[in-house]
Amino acid sequence: MISNQVIIVQGLIGVFLSINLFLISTFFRKEVFYTTVRYVLFAVTLLSDCLFLIITNSLLVSTYFGLTIHIWLCFILYFILAVYTFVTPLTLTAMTLERYVAICMPLRHAELCTMRGALKLILIIHGLGAIPCTVTLYIFFAIVSPTFYSQNRVCSVETFILSSWQGDVRSAISQFYFLIMCSVIVFSYVQIMKAAKAASGESKKSTWRGLRTVTLHGFQLLLCLIQLWCPFIEAAVFKINLLLYNNVRFFNYIMFFLAPRCLSPLIYGLRDKSFFRALKLYALWITCQCKDRIIWTP
Repeated sequence: MISNQVIIVQGLIGVFLSINLFLISTFFRKEVFYTTVRYVLFAVTLLSDCLFLIITNSLLVSTYFGLTIHIWLCFILYFILAVYTFVTPLTLTAMTLERYVAICMPLRHAELCTMRGALKLILIIHGLGAIPCTVTLYIFFAIVSPTFYSQNRVCSVETFILSSWQGDVRSAISQFYFLIMCSVIVFSYVQIMKAAKAASGESKKSTWRGLRTVTLHGFQLLLCLIQLWCPFIEAAVFKINLLLYNNVRFFNYIMFFLAPRCLSPLIYGLRDKSFFRALKLYALWITCQCKDRIIWTP
């Protein structure tokens, strides 16, 4: 029998994926969106979150039912998942820097924030996101026996962590990344705050709107940072009670893995006036199309 927790997760992921796919469809319907850096970065977070949700859900279901797969397929899934675990927070940091440049260095914004630069930035983000898992897998391949590669196993992140010191190395790298990202967020927030106090009129409103966006990015980044501590909390709870461990792990997955992936639509999909207007028009068009089909269905 399928547990209520698995059913709840399937429902939440279905809702989040539907919202994200709707936003992605809206993004490609207007040229201004896919030729503007901040919207392109927004689309990267949406695509990253979709891929992350699909893979984590697949691993969750396979683990729940005890399904085994070949270790090389597990390796590919782990590599993709590990990269896109970092792509979203790194992209959020890049979006914060873009807001900093737009507000604090408006004369250089057009020069620095070009589409060519955005494509290079996306490649750099993926490269940086691949470093932690590359280190983890390099250590794994160095100590594992050749017979391990021919095995079938239930795929999980723990498959590639054979000793506690490997987990410590992975945690240290992750916390270093998030320390740098938090520093960038705080720096941008302080500089935008100074600009907001010095601005006046319409410029002041725009600056404070940018400040609120940076604050929300910081909150989302905080949730991503907390997920690094989830394995330590779960390991401690596991020694106390198995039922409590399952409940804590379910709560952590909802709050610190799924929740940060639904904040991006809230920040740009609903708060950005241009994108929200396009969303309403697209939703209205879909509604009209559905009504026409109902009317003309024989």
